[in-house]
Amino acid sequence: MLTDNITRVKKDFSKDIADVKDIGDLEEIRIKYLGRNGIISKLFDQLKDVPKDDKPAVGKELNLLRINVTSQFEKLQTSLASEKDEKESKVDLTLPGKKYQIGSKHILTQTLDEMKSIFKGMGFSIHEGPELESDYYNFEALNFPHDHPARDMQDTFFINEDFLLRTHTSPVQIRLMENMKPPVRAIMPGRVYRNEAVSARSYCMFHQVEGLYVDTDVTFAELKGTLVAFAHQYYGKDLKYRFRPSFFPFTEPSAEMDITCFMCKGEGCNICKYTGWLEILGCGMVHPNVFKSVNYDSEKYTGYAFGMGIERIAMLKYGITDIRIFFENDFRFLKQF
Repeated sequence: MLTDNITRVKKDFSKDIADVKDIGDLEEIRIKYLGRNGIISKLFDQLKDVPKDDKPAVGKELNLLRINVTSQFEKLQTSLASEKDEKESKVDLTLPGKKYQIGSKHILTQTLDEMKSIFKGMGFSIHEGPELESDYYNFEALNFPHDHPARDMQDTFFINEDFLLRTHTSPVQIRLMENMKPPVRAIMPGRVYRNEAVSARSYCMFHQVEGLYVDTDVTFAELKGTLVAFAHQYYGKDLKYRFRPSFFPFTEPSAEMDITCFMCKGEGCNICKYTGWLEILGCGMVHPNVFKSVNYDSEKYTGYAFGMGIERIAMLKYGITDIRIFFENDFRFLKQF
């Protein structure tokens, strides 16, 4: 009889539901009793064999069974889900905290920030310019005529005949002087590009800081004083230095500044090629032809300019012997700083 089956299913369901321990067990109960091919669906299929007079009563029992089973299932489902959420959200305050590793600025950024701070303390403002430059700003306005052999000093990435990836940040000096009347005292940091073979000492992309000061009666002595003050603040008061005559198309006279080798302290080693000295920057008095290109009166104004590589400055301070390591993102290297 169908009524006997209904009674048996009630007992079986009560027993099964009492043994449920988690959501997985409950899902098995749902499939067993309430699924498309579950026990209750099969009971409804048997309803067609019940005599006509008994169908209303038996059908009512079946509906009550399905309602009761569904109600108990949903109640237990809600209870188990609540327990799971509570268990997952519970925080054990006795457990030790997780140690999160905090990142830091790249060593080149740290070096540049320190250099900016030093020059800002000496009254220099900070200006930047485009990395994609015209031939005019990168060369011609800086006293590099088209046929000048000094162009061969820098291996250039040309985009076309008129545009290139800048080889130095000096073009920012031209742009600044075009839009500002003296006095001008500024530094120009940024990325520069040169078509050079990659090695421990050279890279196709690196960073520079160039400086410019233009006013009346600016002297080479002021240039030396500024650069020595920077070197002493950055490398320490015990630093020894020297200036050597050099050549740059945009300055005259020109010089390079050397400091004592950080490895051998001036005794001579393979890093300094056994000279005891390491070059850190180039400098000089701004060439009158550069003033002419920006409509400055070279009879009234004088100025000095200098430029240094940020990678080289950092390498000298921290004893880094390979420039390539700055760009490899090796965590073992980066975490030292």
